[in-house]
Amino acid sequence: MEPKAQNPLSLAGRVAIVTGGGGGIGRAIALSFAGAGAKIVIADIIPERCEETAQRVLDMGSAALPYPTDMSNPDKVEAMIAAADAEFGRIDILVNNAGGTAKRSFREMSSRSWRKHVDLNLMGMFAATHSVIPVMERGGRGGNIINVSSIEASRAAPMFSVYAACKAGMNNFTRTMALELGDLGIRVNAIAPDYTVTPGTRGNITGPVDPSTWFEPSEAQEDANRRRIPVGRSGIDTECGAAALFLASDMASYINGVILPVDGGTWASSGWVRDKAGKWSLAEPYEG
Repeated sequence: MEPKAQNPLSLAGRVAIVTGGGGGIGRAIALSFAGAGAKIVIADIIPERCEETAQRVLDMGSAALPYPTDMSNPDKVEAMIAAADAEFGRIDILVNNAGGTAKRSFREMSSRSWRKHVDLNLMGMFAATHSVIPVMERGGRGGNIINVSSIEASRAAPMFSVYAACKAGMNNFTRTMALELGDLGIRVNAIAPDYTVTPGTRGNITGPVDPSTWFEPSEAQEDANRRRIPVGRSGIDTECGAAALFLASDMASYINGVILPVDGGTWASSGWVRDKAGKWSLAEPYEG
């Protein structure tokens, strides 16, 4: 094992792979790690986003490898891990962030849609984790695997059934890998965001990240978020970046197998919402 850094949040000299690192939470994690001194591999299906994030990392003074790829294809994932190893000679951190969903009831989903959800949200994580373990083991320094889950993994999620089931599987996989890999010095944890402002949640699904194209939520939507989220606002992607940096750092050296909510308290509230007067209630009183 390497000696702990003098600055417990420093990632200097370490190499991190961030899947889905071209936008949103993945991009925020990549930039957070770069700010702490890590070299970053950005794996994303959108080439422009890979390049943009990589340039941001370079501008921060860290090395970057943009690697456009499809995380739902295990062969391509294995090739990405091999390319990262060949470029930097080590891999210390893997962030399994790539994923996605579409809002639709289960009875309206096709078997093709089920498989697409599973391939992207679960199989990509399995493939990347399986490929990175021998690289981390070979280095003898241990490592960190951080999975980006969701609070939908631990509550009912109507209209997001298969996505939520995949994230529940991710949570169990996180805990199981924490046990299986602990002897190698590889810690495995997850963060579980709720609603976070990202390109995807603002309608910028494809192409470069372009905030000028984002839609603005209505006042009614903003009010609903203020009332259901205990801290009274939507999440910011950099807050997920900060949480992931903590888990990847020596400051979290004894934290393993944890699912860390990054949700402003919505998992804690578990159905409690503020009424229009600002008082907490299990269900807002009917106003007929």
